[in-house]
Amino acid sequence: MAVFLKAAEIQSVPRGQGKKFNVGGKHIALFNIDGTYYAIDDTCTHKGGPLSEGKIEGSNVTCPWHGSIFDVRTGEESKSKNGIFFFRPKPHPH
Repeated sequence: MAVFLKAAEIQSVPRGQGKKFNVGGKHIALFNIDGTYYAIDDTCTHKGGPLSEGKIEGSNVTCPWHGSIFDVRTGEESKSKNGIFFFRPKPHPH
């Protein structure tokens, strides 16, 4: 059974941006892409860069340290298909 932990309030991540949160002892990058939220590991697999600080284009985020690109919808690196851990955020009912 999946376990859901609260990461943030919806308004804390503006559209087209990402933000880092500590959830269950893990750094998670939460992205708001056109009102849909995606959560992936905040640590780039290349050199450990903070993906939450990366540039977002469409559904891709570019690592600010070395330019690796990840799809925030799946956690997959766009060129190699290597991935990082992908989380399925669940909106909390108001």
